[in-house]
Amino acid sequence: MNDIATAQATVTAPAPWADPTPAELAAIDAEMPVIRAEVELLDAQITALDRVPNELDARRIRRARRKVLAARRSLANVPSFVFNPGGAA
Repeated sequence: MNDIATAQATVTAPAPWADPTPAELAAIDAEMPVIRAEVELLDAQITALDRVPNELDARRIRRARRKVLAARRSLANVPSFVFNPGGAA
């Protein structure tokens, strides 16, 4: 009878290319304000879906949209030598 556990280590061993490179980590770090702002917008939109939207929900969505736009604008204004869009993921 063959032991399956011996082959398991070779199947699930981490590949050296699977870890993100420092450049990819830097790109993710640069995009993190945009990601957080988009999550906040999504949370506001989900909250408005759960009930009849009121003025407070509308303000929260508008504020979240402005944060997303501001984060995208600041990311777009980063010099290309610091961040190369499309280089990660």
